[in-house]
Amino acid sequence: MSPGSLVAIILLAPLAAALACELIGAPRVSEYLNLLASIAVFAAVLRLLPIARGGPYTLLHGYIIVDPLGAWVQLSVAAVYLLASLYAIGYMRSIDKPARLHRFYALFAGFAFTVLLGPLMNNIGVYWIAIELTTLVSTFLVGFDKTREAVEAAWKYIVVVSAGISLALLGIILYYWAGSLHLGPTYNLTWAALRAVAPQLNPTLSLVAFLLVFIGFGTKVGLAPMHTWLPDAHSEGPAPVSAMLSGALLNTAMIGIARFIGVIDNVHLGALPRTVVIAIGALSLAIAALFITRQTDVKRLMAYSSVEHMGVMTLGFGFGGPLGIAGALYHMLNHSLNKSLMFFGSGDAMHAYRSKRIGRIHHVLTAMPVAGALWIAGAVAITGAPPFGLFLSEFTILRAGLAGPNAWAVYVMLLLLVVIFVGFLNRFRAMYFGESPQAAAAVTRWRAPRQERFWCLLPMWLALLPLLALGVWWPSAFSHYFSLIAAQLGGGAR
Repeated sequence: MSPGSLVAIILLAPLAAALACELIGAPRVSEYLNLLASIAVFAAVLRLLPIARGGPYTLLHGYIIVDPLGAWVQLSVAAVYLLASLYAIGYMRSIDKPARLHRFYALFAGFAFTVLLGPLMNNIGVYWIAIELTTLVSTFLVGFDKTREAVEAAWKYIVVVSAGISLALLGIILYYWAGSLHLGPTYNLTWAALRAVAPQLNPTLSLVAFLLVFIGFGTKVGLAPMHTWLPDAHSEGPAPVSAMLSGALLNTAMIGIARFIGVIDNVHLGALPRTVVIAIGALSLAIAALFITRQTDVKRLMAYSSVEHMGVMTLGFGFGGPLGIAGALYHMLNHSLNKSLMFFGSGDAMHAYRSKRIGRIHHVLTAMPVAGALWIAGAVAITGAPPFGLFLSEFTILRAGLAGPNAWAVYVMLLLLVVIFVGFLNRFRAMYFGESPQAAAAVTRWRAPRQERFWCLLPMWLALLPLLALGVWWPSAFSHYFSLIAAQLGGGAR
């Protein structure tokens, strides 16, 4: 199939599912329509990956781009969309909202459409619009439960993120103005056009513009100190939504930061822009470590883990070079799989114990043996321990940092990763081995219907097994793909 046909499937499948779910209004039909759309998207992305190696290809008069970086981000997004769609069938059936369930799936498929749209945008202004669309749609999913806390989280999410995205828009306008001094008053502000004209741009103006877009899109990514919306939004949305927010949405915003780093490198401002990126990545790790070690809410624990891993990914792109970029991209895929598993496990625990409080969750293996075993395996993986994929990606990023001018950040990263490892697993020790076995007696009788358990357990297995495989085997095809992306971004710092 041609790139255009595959892009059409990737975008139109979830959009058609969203419209059909809303029009039909039947919960059971809606959940399967959304699932079929996620399968179609995942299959199309897998087919697009090898085609994108020959790119970039532009479609729709240059507004859509198919390139290796965008295709890789779409792989991460499509994987989470498929896993979350599977899990949602079992999870949402246990929530007593049948009258609104079709609307959930309409919003869910619509949200998938927006996060899949962003990596395909070639015009920077249209990319900004795509990112803002993700906010507008996902806000309703964050507040779907309509509790006071959920509505408050939704408002905080849209206010904080929209304020950050407004700064990104100002930075894009400054970039356009700087480029107009050399390309004329009107031109198509594509990623390639901006990279090409970057050496001619005013350095001071370019630096200001970069800082604005970095802060703006960094707010959407959840980097500290712009992360304040993320713990509330991730903790109050339904578990499948939390997985999409962490494993899909953040990646769609991160691709913008990666592309803008490639632009600012061409301005030849020295080490300053990358030092800022690395410092924010390290700060995100520090904030995450502080809150993870003292966390009492299981879903907020997962949310601060997202802040941590976005910081790790930012460090990878900040260190740059083939190693840094490869580590960041490998981390992106592994984190998407791993965080989906973690939110699925937290969703099961919340159903079993009727609480998000870590202090009220005890002897998980007694209450939910299979899901509990998968969840604790994911907890070990998410801390970056071997033999899982995140260990390889973090080790690669550390190697990249040692080879560059900001080696100090490597030691900070290593120290904070150890603190997070201890703090995160200590929270799980309390949930699995704390208190007495009688604390789980009330929930040992709780069992979801067999069919619902199947839908909840299947995506957890599908997330864990690739994490283990990617921890013991780094495919050579991935290395070739990452080298293409590093060349596309300019290679970065060494």
